[in-house]
Amino acid sequence: MTQASFPKLLSSQIAFDIARTILDGFDRHYSLFRQASQAAKDYFEQADWTTAQCAARARIDFYDRRVQECVQILEDEYASEELGDATWRETKLHFIGLLTGHKRPELAESFFNSVSCRLLHRSYYRNEFLFVRPAVSTEYIETEEPQPTYRVYYPAADGLRFALRRIVTNFQLACPFADLDRDVGLVEQRMIEQFGLDKVEPNQQLHVLSNLFFRNKGAYIVGRAINGAREVPFVIPVLHGPDGRLQLDTVLTEPDQVLTLFSFTRAYFMVDMEVPSSYVQFLRSLMPKKPRSEIYTVLGLQKQGKTLFYRDFLQHLKHSSDEFRIAPGIPGLVMLVFELPSFPYVFKVIKDWYPPPKETTRAQIKEKYLLVKHHDRVGRMADTLEYSDVAFPLSRFSDKLLDQLRRDAPSLLEIEGDRIVIKHLYIERRMVPLNMWLQDAERSGDAARLEHGVIEYGNAIRDLVAANIFPGDMLYKNFGLTRQGRVVFYDYDEIEYLTDCQFRDIPAPRNEEDEIAAEPWYPVGKHDVFPEQFERFLLGNPKIRTIFMQHHAELLTRTWWQSHKERIAAGIVDDVFPYPQQIRFNKTNPAASPSTSCLETTK
Repeated sequence: MTQASFPKLLSSQIAFDIARTILDGFDRHYSLFRQASQAAKDYFEQADWTTAQCAARARIDFYDRRVQECVQILEDEYASEELGDATWRETKLHFIGLLTGHKRPELAESFFNSVSCRLLHRSYYRNEFLFVRPAVSTEYIETEEPQPTYRVYYPAADGLRFALRRIVTNFQLACPFADLDRDVGLVEQRMIEQFGLDKVEPNQQLHVLSNLFFRNKGAYIVGRAINGAREVPFVIPVLHGPDGRLQLDTVLTEPDQVLTLFSFTRAYFMVDMEVPSSYVQFLRSLMPKKPRSEIYTVLGLQKQGKTLFYRDFLQHLKHSSDEFRIAPGIPGLVMLVFELPSFPYVFKVIKDWYPPPKETTRAQIKEKYLLVKHHDRVGRMADTLEYSDVAFPLSRFSDKLLDQLRRDAPSLLEIEGDRIVIKHLYIERRMVPLNMWLQDAERSGDAARLEHGVIEYGNAIRDLVAANIFPGDMLYKNFGLTRQGRVVFYDYDEIEYLTDCQFRDIPAPRNEEDEIAAEPWYPVGKHDVFPEQFERFLLGNPKIRTIFMQHHAELLTRTWWQSHKERIAAGIVDDVFPYPQQIRFNKTNPAASPSTSCLETTK
C-alpha cells in the first residue's frame, strides 16, 4: 500500500470530499497569497508605494476570507449530523494522505484547523480531530521551480566583489542602478571589515535567498556568509534614489540589526516563497533565538505563527509549574493583563466595564487592535496574537488572578471541570513597562539608563507620528522596552490617526475665574488635542523633564504636531529607518531611505 493510495482505502466518501474541499480552499488561498507577494516586485520597480502598501494590508485578510469561503461551501453541502466524530476523524486521515508531496503541508494543516474550529465545538479541539501536533514533516522539501530556495556563491573563485555583483544582478530588477560598482565596493569593504572575508577558508561561500524581501520603499537581499567555522548573517537594503535609480543603502551585519529588521514591531514582509518552511529554516539560521512562530508571522503567514505559538505554549505548560498571575505594573482601565512568569509573553483580556473617564466599548477596542494589525507598526507598536476559546489549567491560576477575572471580565470566562476557558484574549511579547524602567534607573542612580529611556520614548512618539498614528494615552505605563532597548507602544484603546486629530493651543483665560477653574472654560471636541498639556502629565520628575526638554521639547507644541499632520495630508512621507542612520553609505540622502512608516495620507 502506497502513501498516495492511503486516503482512498478509507471508507467514508463524505470525509474524503470534505478533506479535498478544505485542501482546495487552502491551495486557492496560497495561490492568491503568492500572487500578491510576487506583485510587490512590480510595485517596487515602479516606485508605486501607495499600491504596495494597500496590497500588503489587503493580503492580511486573505486567510480569513478563504477560510470563511470554505466553511460556507461545507455548510451548504453537508448537514450538521453528517459531521460526526467518526466522519471528522476520517476527514483528518484523508487530509494527511492528500498532503503527500505537498510543498506547504504545515500551512495546510493550520488551514484545516481554522476551518474545523468554525464548524466544530471546542470539545473537539484535540489531536484526534485537529492538528494539535503536526503530522507531516517540513524537512528537506524540494522546490519544483527552476530556482532553489537559496543560491550559493563562491568568492574564492572570482573574488568577493564579483560575487556580490552577481548576487545583486541575479534578481533582475527592471530599474537601473545609479552606480552599482561603487555600491558593491562599499558592501565588500564593510563585509571584509566585519567578517574577515579577505582571509579565505576552503569552505568560504555566500548563501542568498532567491527572492527579495519587500516592505514599503525597501527591497532586502537576505543571506549568510560562511568562512571557516564562522557563519554570519547579512542583509543588503536596495532603495530608490532621488533620481529614481537604485542604490545599495548599507549592509546589516550585526545580529541585533537583523533581529530589529525582522522584529514583531514591524509590518509583514512581502516575499514570494514556493516552500515557506525552507525560508523559515534559513532565517532561523540567521536568528537562532527567534521563535519559528515569529518568523512565520513576519513573513505574512501570521496564522501559521499563531499555530506554532500555541504549540510552544502547550509544551511550556506541560514542562512548567509556576502560576499565572496579574502582570506587574499599573493596572489598565480597559484591559486586565496577566502573565506566566516563566513564559515571555503577556495575556490581555478586555474588561466588561470601564470606569470614567474611559468611554469605549469592547467592539471599539477590537477595532483599534485591528487597526494596528493592518497598519505599519514602524518598529514602535507591538504585534498581537488574537485568540478565541483558549483553555488554561484552572489549577495554575492564582487566587488573586481568578478573583480579578471574575470581577472584571465574567462574560469571557467559562469553567469546564479542571479548565478555565477564556473566550477572547490578546497575547503579545512581554516588555519592561517604561514607567518601571525609569523608576528603576532613578533608584539605582543610573543616569545613562534614565536618559536612554526618555530619549527612546520621544523617538517612539516621533516614529508613530511619521506613521500617521497618535497614541492617545501617552503615559509611560503604556510603553515598554524590548530586549534590544527600543521603546514600543502597546496600549491601543485610544489610538487615532494623526490626520483625524485637531491640535490646538489652550486659549488664554478670560478672567481670574477661568484661571482657577477645575474644568476647561473653553469647548473641547472629541478629537481635540492640546500638546502643551503633555508636560503636566509626563514631566513632573525634574530629571526626566531636563532630558526630555533637551531632546524633545518641540513635542509639547501645537506647531510641531500640526506641521506633521499637514505634511501627511500633503502626501509627504517622513522616513523611519529599520536600521541605524550611522551605518548608511549615503547618509546625506534621506529621500533614498527605506520608509517603514505608513505610506498613506488618509485612512
